[in-house]
Amino acid sequence: MCLVLTAWQTHPQYPLVVLANRDEFYERPTEPMNWWKDHPHILAGKDKADVLGESGTWMGINKNGKFAALTNIRSPNEKNPAARTRGEITAKYLINRHAPEEFITTHEKSFSRYNGFNFLATDLSQKTPQLIWLSNRIWMGDHFRARKIVKPQQLNPGLYGLSNGTLDSPWPKVQHRISAFAQLLAMDTGEFKKADQYLHIMEDPTQAPDEKLPQTGVSYEWEKMLSSAFIKTELYGTRSISLIRVRHDGHFEVMEKCFDAQKEIGLQVFEGQLQQPPLIA
Repeated sequence: MCLVLTAWQTHPQYPLVVLANRDEFYERPTEPMNWWKDHPHILAGKDKADVLGESGTWMGINKNGKFAALTNIRSPNEKNPAARTRGEITAKYLINRHAPEEFITTHEKSFSRYNGFNFLATDLSQKTPQLIWLSNRIWMGDHFRARKIVKPQQLNPGLYGLSNGTLDSPWPKVQHRISAFAQLLAMDTGEFKKADQYLHIMEDPTQAPDEKLPQTGVSYEWEKMLSSAFIKTELYGTRSISLIRVRHDGHFEVMEKCFDAQKEIGLQVFEGQLQQPPLIA
């Protein structure tokens, strides 16, 4: 993912609302969001590129109430081309039954194998669910460095924006879309309506003015192009917009709108009911 907006425990009907754009090269093989054949309790897209590690996903949920999303840290100077694919972190979390902090404790020694990432996760089946954020990078001075100790941060109820910096980095597209997201949440009755309006606000192609561009180590041209919420170039752009809404009664709705370099290529809608106890050992 490259832009993830999250409303956590702020809506009277939805404990969790997530609105996200995934930006990627158009040629990268991808399976759109669907129930996985090998793990039928998981609803997510799947990266099918030839990578080191297990094919993973950028975002998904499962029938037991687990949610996870992952974004890359944009830090080209330290990128290791031989690192494992970061999407396998999200997939591993959705597959097993560990709660977020237990999962992190179990796998924390492996996080150094990956290039920089942000990881968001919750488990709504818990008596008192927590939304956690984790990153294996820290901003120091004028660049990112690997964290020596990787610990999760429990997030208070609120609205959060995550792109390719750290959580709530003041990037223009994060700030602008959080504002639009908040307005839609205020008008949402909790009946799974206005989905098209949620998706629409993520199709904003407005680029940031030069003086507000983040400095992430890429060229000015790339920095400018990547500064919009919705990206469209000849080779790279927003591949999908996804909306997840989960109600307190366990009913959920998931939508995904997909794009290629020319146009919208499909809209998928999934509805269901979370199941308890966990389906897997």
